[in-house]
Formats: sequence, structure tokens, C-alpha cells
Amino acid sequence: MRLSKLFGKTLRQTPAEAENISHQLLLKAGMIHQLAAGIYSYLPLGWRALRKIENIIRQEMDAIGGQELMMPVLQPLEIWTETERDLAFGKSLFTLSDRRDRRLVLAPTHEEVITELVRRNVQSYRDLPLLLYQIQVKFRDEPRPRGGLLRVREFGMKDLYSFDADEEALDVTYRKVIQAYQRIYERCGLPSMVVEADSGAIGGKESHEFMVVTESGEDQVIYCSKCDYSANVEKAESVKLPGEEEEPLPMEEVATPGMKTIEEVAGFLGIPKQKTVKAVFYVADGEMVFVAIRGDLEVNEVKLKNALQCHELRLASDEEVKEAGLVAGSASPIGIKGMKRVADPSITLGTNLVAGANKPDAHFKNVNYPRDFEVDLLADIAIAQAGEGCPRCGSTLLSARGIEVGHVFKLGTFFSEKLGATYVNQSGVERPIYMGCYGIGIGRMLAAAIEQNHDEKGIIWPIPIAPYQVHLCPLSMDNQEVASNAETLYLRLQEEGLEVLFDDRPESPGVKLNDADLLGMPLRVVISPRTLSTSSVELKGRRDKEATLAPLEGVEKRLKSLFAP
Repeated sequence: MRLSKLFGKTLRQTPAEAENISHQLLLKAGMIHQLAAGIYSYLPLGWRALRKIENIIRQEMDAIGGQELMMPVLQPLEIWTETERDLAFGKSLFTLSDRRDRRLVLAPTHEEVITELVRRNVQSYRDLPLLLYQIQVKFRDEPRPRGGLLRVREFGMKDLYSFDADEEALDVTYRKVIQAYQRIYERCGLPSMVVEADSGAIGGKESHEFMVVTESGEDQVIYCSKCDYSANVEKAESVKLPGEEEEPLPMEEVATPGMKTIEEVAGFLGIPKQKTVKAVFYVADGEMVFVAIRGDLEVNEVKLKNALQCHELRLASDEEVKEAGLVAGSASPIGIKGMKRVADPSITLGTNLVAGANKPDAHFKNVNYPRDFEVDLLADIAIAQAGEGCPRCGSTLLSARGIEVGHVFKLGTFFSEKLGATYVNQSGVERPIYMGCYGIGIGRMLAAAIEQNHDEKGIIWPIPIAPYQVHLCPLSMDNQEVASNAETLYLRLQEEGLEVLFDDRPESPGVKLNDADLLGMPLRVVISPRTLSTSSVELKGRRDKEATLAPLEGVEKRLKSLFAP
């Protein structure tokens, strides 16, 4: 490809709207273009890298017996109401009406459609197991699209669906797909970590995410320093640090003038935060919920939503708190009635805690559960933190930032029972099919590759997914000898099957070399009057600090060997 003909131009300045490094570099390199919030076009260079990722995924899915198909993005809303996932996805579900006022969905995922397909085509145990996948566009109305390709409203996904006769067979398939995913990330040059995850609106009894670890990641991973336990922070559990154990003392009220936050109350009374009870107010499916947790911890809203089994959860507004008769800054579950009360077990790990007195400027000392108050639900709703104990072995937990690039789920029989996807077993008995689903965000992988592979000059593409293998960069194209040798070498490299980006522009050496670093192809080949004076070319790997000279004669053979599988 001649750079002079390439659609898409590099930028000298970082676009102001770009938040993270992959967003900045993809825009600067002319690989994507933003049409609207969370909606992007892939330009030729970005699209080539994306297609390489897709091809690796196809090879690995086919290798485990996957069959590729294509399903519609436009789906009738009725199949979503049948499984009640229209409620689970809530406002993130794009809906529209056709000219006959029939309600439709722009698919965020395809469990309903694939289940309906299998229901009509699978009758016997002889038809199982079955692996069906597609690489298809999805739509989700993200409330805050951000981070370039990391959180968008329209995105490409590989989604695989498995169909097995029983739970044991599903377990085998699940492990097989996880291994295939690990090969995909390894082949794409993206080391990843498999972590336990929350199933969210997809559902299922078990799920895992694949995380590319990078400091700029939007997700937090909690993992053990000794054993193999690791989980997304939304799912992670921990052994909480114990509180002080004392003889329970009589509860007494103390004045706390102007003190509303945990930090203010603890400082005023001269106690650590873990000796306090924090009150947080939520609205779950329209109902007020009072949440209590130890003062040194934070509420994990995903865990809370799962514990409440609600579709929609949000923090209560100041007006809603007042209408409920609650005193923000001095509230506690003591004596609270008329609303659901939820508490984290951390409130049981200490004695003689401090909690609000449910009136302004006052708190209670020596509060103990369950002596002084009751709750309707006691459940782990705390965010696990580094430094706490591992739930498996008790060792210290650590944390890292990461980008989710894949998610797999054991769906069980939820969809097959809802939509009537059954098979007849060897005994002639009709049974529901066991399902799994397995997704990879293609654009996210592209962005994650850059987040993990870049320097101050630009992108450093892993070889397997680089748009081109070689960046041929002749300097001084107005020099006839340089231009002639560059044209000849361009043809010779292509004849050897190498993918070459040829910078044939009449630009200065500085512009060309800067663009080569920005675009980040694995190997740069420079031809200049200086190199030709010794019948050589300059070779520089994108990760190398220094360039080396190589004889011009036969250099294409040498380069081909560098990229041999």
C-alpha cells in the first residue's frame, strides 16, 4: 500500500476529546474516526488490524468445532420480553418501531435468537454437542460512552454459543472454549488473565472474564498473592480485616455537631473508621433500601443488585432521602422501619461501633449487631480491597488494572427452558439443552493491544495483528536513485509475500520517521542517499533502540525469514 494513496491522515496534535492512550493514538494515526459519542468508523489501517484479529479468532473457533453463521441485528421485542431480558438490560437496550408500530430491538447480544434457531433444528441427543458462532455488530446504549473503542454504543463482537446434553458436558465445553480463548490472546500478542466475573444481564450461574493487564485499564482485578484466585472487583470476595473485640457496652448517645461523613465522625470521636457503621441509601426498582456497612468499606453495587434481585438500582436523591424521613449524615438502621434494610457482614466483625442516632448532630456509641438493630438481609455487598484476605487460602490479596477483552458464561437451561429448546435423550425423554455463551469484543482487543503496546512516539503493534509488517520509508524521494531503488524493493518485498506500507510521499525525513513511529509497524526499512552509498538499507524494529544496516541485495529474503511463522 502506498501511503500517498492511503485513506486517512495522521495528525500532529492529540485530539482534545481523546481520553486514554489508545483513543489518542488511533485518532492521531488516522485509524478510526468518531461520528458521534460511542460511534466510530474504522479507516483502512484500523480495519486491517481488526480483520487480522477476526481471522485469528475464526481459526481458533473452527479448531474446536465451531460453525460460523450470521444472525440478524434487528429482532422483535417479543422474544426479549419472553425471557424478561428487556428488563435486565433496561435503558441500555436500543428499541424502535417499524411502520406497523411493531416494537423491535437492535441486538446487544443474540442468546434469544440462537436459542430459537436451535429449537427448530435440534431434536435428538445425536444433534449435540453444538458450537455456533458469529462475528457481528452489537448495540448498547451506554450511559457514558468513553475511552474511544473501550466503551461504545456500536461494536463488533465474536459471540459463540454452545449446546450440550447435560451439565457435565457443558463443563467440558466451557473449559475447551477457555483454552481456545487463551490461545487467541497469546497469538494476538496480548497476555491476559482469566478472572471470575459477575454474569450481569447475560445471566448464568458462572462466568469468567479475560483481562489484559494495563495501568490504564478501566476495570480492577483482585487476585491472590499465593493461590490462583482472581476476580473482577464486581465479583471479588475477601476475608475482611477483623475489628476490635471488646465486651459489649451499653449504647449511649453522643453529640457530633456538624459531623456528617465517616471521616468527620471518626476524627471527632478519635476512633478508626472500622469502628463506625456507614449508612447508604438506594432505590431498587422504585423502593427505598437502607444499606449498612462498616465505615472503612465501600458498597459494591453489583453485589447489592444481585442480593436484592432487582432490575434497576441507583443511589437515592437528597429529596427521596428527606421524604423517607432519613437524616443524611446521622442515619443508622437502629429503629428504622418501613423500608428494606440490608447490611454487609462486616458489621458483625467488631463490637461497640458508632452509628447515627437518626437525628441531626448526634450519633450512638457502643452499637452492636444484632443486640441493637436488625436487618432484613445480611449479605456480602462490600468491595474487596487489596490487603484483605484471600477467600480461598487466606493470603494477602493484591490488585491490578485491566481491560476486559472477553467474557464467557455458563447459561445452563435458563434460555432453553424459557424458549422451549429441548432434545430427546437416549432413553426417549425430552430434556432442556444446556447452554453457554462466549464473547470477545473485537474493537476492545484492538484498543487493548495499543494500551499495552505503545511508547511516547506512538503505537507498537504486536506482529500478528499489525496492519502491515514492513514500513518502507525512503528518504529524499526527489533523489532518482533513492526513488528507483525504493520502487524496486517495494515490488520485491511484495513478491516474497510481505505486507508493505510504502511511504512514497515527498515529505521531509522528520515527518516520515515520526509517522513511522506513530503508525507502529513492526519493522521500518529506510533507504536514503547515505545507505545507498554503501549499497545497504537501514533496518529498525519498532521496539529497538538502534537501527542496523543490512545489504540491499537479498534483503527481501532476510525480512521474509523474520516474519516466518
